[in-house]
Amino acid sequence: MKPTINVYDDVTLVILQNIPADIGFVAGVFEKIAEMDIDVDMISLSPAQSSLTSLSFTIKDDDLVKLLGFTSTLNDDKIKPIVSSGNCKISINDAGMENCPGVAAKIFRSVAKVRTDIRLITTSEAQVSLLVTKSDFDSALAAINEAMI
Repeated sequence: MKPTINVYDDVTLVILQNIPADIGFVAGVFEKIAEMDIDVDMISLSPAQSSLTSLSFTIKDDDLVKLLGFTSTLNDDKIKPIVSSGNCKISINDAGMENCPGVAAKIFRSVAKVRTDIRLITTSEAQVSLLVTKSDFDSALAAINEAMI
C-alpha cells in the first residue's frame, strides 16, 4: 500500500458546543454557512449524551471573519463557539485502506511518537485526515511518511 498524502495549511477549526442534538439544527447551520459561500471540509458530530451535542468542522482561515458574523447570531446562551485558526490538515488516501485492519493504528502511533497535537480526526474507507497545529505539522508529516512506506 502506497498512499497519497495531501497537505493543506491555513485551516480553521470551529467547534460549536452545546448545540441541540437535532439534525435539523445541524442542517440549518450548514445551510447558513453555504449561503455565505464558505467551503466546509472536515465534519465531526459528537454522539449526543443528552439533548445537546457538539459539532466540529473546518474552514479556510480566510473565511473566518465571515463565519464569526454567523456564529455571533447563535443567541442561545448554551451554545459555545470555539475557534482555532492556523492549523494544517494531513490527508492520507488509498483505496487499499478499505478492509485493511491496522492502517489507522499505524497512522495514530506514528504521530503519537512525535507527540503531535491532534485537533480533529475524520475518516472514510479510503482516507484518514488529521488536523494538526502548525507547530506540529512538519514532525507529524515526516512521521506519517515514514510509517506509510
